[in-house]
Amino acid sequence: MNTLKMAKSQAIIGLLQQGWAHRRIARELGVNRETVSHYAKIQKAATSNPAISTTGSETTPEPNPAISTTGSRGLSRGSGRRSSCEPFDAVIQAKCTLGLSAQRIFQDLVADHGFPGSYSSVRRYVRRIEETRPLPFRRMEVEPGAEAQVDFGTGRWLREGDHRRKVHVLRVVLSHSRKAYSEAVRHQTAEEFIRLLENAFRAFGGCPKTLVPDNLKAAVLKADWYDPELNPKILAFCRHYSIVLLPTRPYTPRHKGKIERGIDYVQENALKGKEFSSLEDLNRYLKDWERTVADTRIHGTTRAHVGQVFELVERPVLQPLTADPFPLYEEGRRKVHRDGHVEVKRSYYSVPPEYLGREVWVRWDSRLVRVFNDRHEQIALHPRVRIGAFQTDRTHIPAEKISSVERGVPDMLRRAARIGENAKQWSQACLSVRGIEGIRVLQGFLSLTRSHTAAAIDRAARTALEVQLFRLRPLREILARIVLPNTPELTVSHPIIRPLSEYQQIVDDNHLEHPVLKEE
Repeated sequence: MNTLKMAKSQAIIGLLQQGWAHRRIARELGVNRETVSHYAKIQKAATSNPAISTTGSETTPEPNPAISTTGSRGLSRGSGRRSSCEPFDAVIQAKCTLGLSAQRIFQDLVADHGFPGSYSSVRRYVRRIEETRPLPFRRMEVEPGAEAQVDFGTGRWLREGDHRRKVHVLRVVLSHSRKAYSEAVRHQTAEEFIRLLENAFRAFGGCPKTLVPDNLKAAVLKADWYDPELNPKILAFCRHYSIVLLPTRPYTPRHKGKIERGIDYVQENALKGKEFSSLEDLNRYLKDWERTVADTRIHGTTRAHVGQVFELVERPVLQPLTADPFPLYEEGRRKVHRDGHVEVKRSYYSVPPEYLGREVWVRWDSRLVRVFNDRHEQIALHPRVRIGAFQTDRTHIPAEKISSVERGVPDMLRRAARIGENAKQWSQACLSVRGIEGIRVLQGFLSLTRSHTAAAIDRAARTALEVQLFRLRPLREILARIVLPNTPELTVSHPIIRPLSEYQQIVDDNHLEHPVLKEE
């Protein structure tokens, strides 16, 4: 058979060591499966006898084999016997990831694993690992006050009586100073998430410009790196504090490495081996631990005192807090009742009449009730009222359903003035003489406009005003005589006829003696 080039033969051997199938290797490298099988036999022989070379097509013994320069993940980079470091590949890989030097790795291998080799072999092995390692991730540092990273982690069990409950710990880390806030909750709801964020801002004395959370369900309804769908409550919270929410790419924890390590720090340093009897005890402990331990440490990356950097550098540039906390609200759909109101927590609030019988979206908190249509446009705003009470906006009542009494006496007098000057003066005098009873009389007087002209009513009012007549029934009779032209006019004065004022006095006296008598 023809001899393959050194690069291709080494590629075949390397892929065989990784466990690739013969068919796959032949397809990827463009060689025959028989060739792959041939090198598989050579590799097997070399494994059982290190004196056999795998560099060519023939199995040639090598009298003075060199030490293998096996690199990362056991990939052979040359001929020779296997390195004494290969059995410890996983350990060395892990320590290289932590950034330990070859000298430190050699010391740990000898002390912890009884490593029989030399320091030189470890140094060569580590060098090969570093040469084949992928490019490092870029560490992104931010300006003070610019960013905070947020995530939930698993807390400790709470022993409440005979029950054990597991809780969640939210941790908020300011990316510049690494100052953090931790608090435990039972549920990861949007309401709890908002409350904890607000507690963190109060503890910091300000808020950052950007929040970087994971794609947790409390904040992100649908994860998308380019255009995520966020919870409306979280968006309202961010607008309240002028914060931008930027969720990380799904399944990419390195985008929030500071909080990932921060969660581990809480779990390993603060909570491991601890047990608490209540959520309040746990949160008191976390608050004290943040102040006495986390804030006083020298951070492993920044090499700076966390508490001092926060107080001197980051706290002064945080955004100021709003005067009022975020109004945490509830919301839901409601159907508008026949009376034009919706029910919220057993109280009732009006909506515009055009939404009668339709469904609307209602959002409420401890102070206000807001009503929105299907386009999320606000159509009503009310203060919260006690249970069983009705809160009605007068603009929501159709004009046809507002009575004269509801509109008030000034409105009734304005309507009387539109009839005529006599009607205006008679109405004012009627209210002055009759008091509260005169309101009902005035309402009846205005109802005459449905069947009589304004001129006729104003003329009748002039006649009634001349004789100081402030009852509706005689005024109707006067109006009837004015309307019917063949009916003799009512004589105002005559030598043998008593003045109408005397008849008025008789009627008033009779009404006082018999209060059960009512005017028709």
